[in-house]
Amino acid sequence: MANRLATSMSPYLQQHADNPVDWWPWGEDALAEARRRDVPVFISIGYAACHWCHVMAHESFEDAETAAQLNDEFVCIKIDREEHPDVDAVYMEATQALTGQGGWPMSVFATADGKPFYCGTYYPTTPMHGLPSFRQLLAAVTDSWRNRRQELDESATAIAAQLGHGVNLGTTEAVSTPMQDQAVARLMRDFDRTNGGFGGAPKFPPATVLTFLLDYTGRRTSPDASTMIDQTCEAMARGGMYDQLAGGFARYSVDATWTVPHFEKMLYDNALLTRIYTHWYRATGSALGRRIAMESADFMLRDLGTAQGGLASALDADTEGEEGLTYVWTPQQIVDVLGDPAACATFGVTEEGTFERGMSVLQLPHDPADLDQYAEAKQALLAARNKRPQPTRDDKVVAAWNGMAITALCELGRQIGEDRYVDAAQRIGDLLLEVHIVDGRVRRVSRDGKAGEATGVLEDYAWISTAFLQLHTATGERRWLDAATELIDVTMEHFAGAGPAEFFDTADDAPALIVRPAEAVDGPTPSGIATFAGTLVLAAALTGNDAYRSTAELICARLTPLVQGAPRAAGWIASVNEALLAGPVQIAVTGPAGADRDRLADLALGYRGAGAVVMVGTPNANSPLLDERASGTPTAYVCRGFVCELPATSEEQLRGQLAALTH
Repeated sequence: MANRLATSMSPYLQQHADNPVDWWPWGEDALAEARRRDVPVFISIGYAACHWCHVMAHESFEDAETAAQLNDEFVCIKIDREEHPDVDAVYMEATQALTGQGGWPMSVFATADGKPFYCGTYYPTTPMHGLPSFRQLLAAVTDSWRNRRQELDESATAIAAQLGHGVNLGTTEAVSTPMQDQAVARLMRDFDRTNGGFGGAPKFPPATVLTFLLDYTGRRTSPDASTMIDQTCEAMARGGMYDQLAGGFARYSVDATWTVPHFEKMLYDNALLTRIYTHWYRATGSALGRRIAMESADFMLRDLGTAQGGLASALDADTEGEEGLTYVWTPQQIVDVLGDPAACATFGVTEEGTFERGMSVLQLPHDPADLDQYAEAKQALLAARNKRPQPTRDDKVVAAWNGMAITALCELGRQIGEDRYVDAAQRIGDLLLEVHIVDGRVRRVSRDGKAGEATGVLEDYAWISTAFLQLHTATGERRWLDAATELIDVTMEHFAGAGPAEFFDTADDAPALIVRPAEAVDGPTPSGIATFAGTLVLAAALTGNDAYRSTAELICARLTPLVQGAPRAAGWIASVNEALLAGPVQIAVTGPAGADRDRLADLALGYRGAGAVVMVGTPNANSPLLDERASGTPTAYVCRGFVCELPATSEEQLRGQLAALTH
């Protein structure tokens, strides 16, 4: 049996390389083998940090009898959803349509042309909770393939025909303030007024919704929006979903109170949340917001940083096969390290435990009275925790997620005046530019400085372009602006559909799937089309290219039914709407470097209007916003749309001009 996964770039596939299952990676070769053998395809989709993926692997894929049944009756394909989000999206849509829910591991049975006829997620080794055992399911599928083949083929064809239609968006409508007000009111109806966030258990960080609400309150006063922001941000930061020792957020909370996390720590969550806490700090001056933003950024750089300058995808949910082993504590363990039983209350550790078997996840119910003592306690506990077994790391670098991180690091570094964050963002940008862009096109993943074969999807192009635009604003270097606009133009050429506001998640020359996905709603990360709309708004403000902004306006108008009807699934496009309503706002701060220019720059960077671009530097041709704005004294130039204010040379003048932008 050939080991086709051993040389894979994906750590997830490598985790399965030694299974007795005769795995194939995703591709035409596997489907051709199914046609040759005239057997169905079993597609297993997951990712390296997924707890239940590990459970099913141990129970079924490492079992010799189960593997023999799979090998005899199927061609088995193993897919890393993070490497092939397009393939995952197609089969997730099928799984949700057939079962009413989805998740990972995803288990799909399909014909040799890739059309699914039966879908599910985790299957146990013995029947439970209404699920058959995995081997029972395999036997049933084999029986149907042999004895009811025509019925099965017809079902697969019918299922495939229903895929790819996306959400019925209804009638388009130009973006308006009443629409945005309506979205906030609807969000308030869904808001958990007790615990913050939205919905019950499990509870996920509402990153795209918080982004919208922060941008909304930058343009108009809203007690409801502010309540949702403040309560959710504080609850997440104080709960167990946030790593109180090392920084960084876990994927979600298994309860409604943010107490017990699902322990995997994903790059995309932490990039999006670092940006949110930066904006929360800018909006409120919250010391908690500033600390969480910095600690989350430090977590990404320290624990996810790769030797090549990029950021790895994730830390596993499990340690040595046990979820949370690295992170949880008993009261006695706290006392053994700190020598003070009172510290248990500081970190929310109880005799009963908040997790399992009398163990607790660390929290921060209230700010301690002595912050220096608290910091010392954290360092001591972290040093002790670092001696424990540690979760494994998925070292692949995902283009889109690194673009998110660049954006967050640039905004944090500029907001708090810490150049090290911008420097780190540049290193990540260099890796994307040198490794992930091959012959003008984006590769989705890399590892150890080598690009994989998986082609970039819309979110990769959009986030890399956004990241390069942010690097241009933070550094003033022209190369980032040029690289961004080149990618934007490639995206417009290869991802656009027949309509002016239609964009697919895959390029027109990407390997074909049974349908071409075009997701409009946000998931854990913003949808590709919403992200690209934001990219276009930012690029238009920096370059003056009206075609970019016009396309963004058409996209936003097309997605207005989502904002009105399901704002929890459309937070990012609602945020882009705010940028359209607020701007474009361009602020250039020029003149000799020094304290006076720094004070003007700090005021400009404190402006909260969505989509605003701020450039700081001496006049030069590298930036369209700085070019031909020579001044012998520090000066700020504020423009909105096609109207510019008089040059502001004092803080009072600039403060007044910025205040006028919100009225």
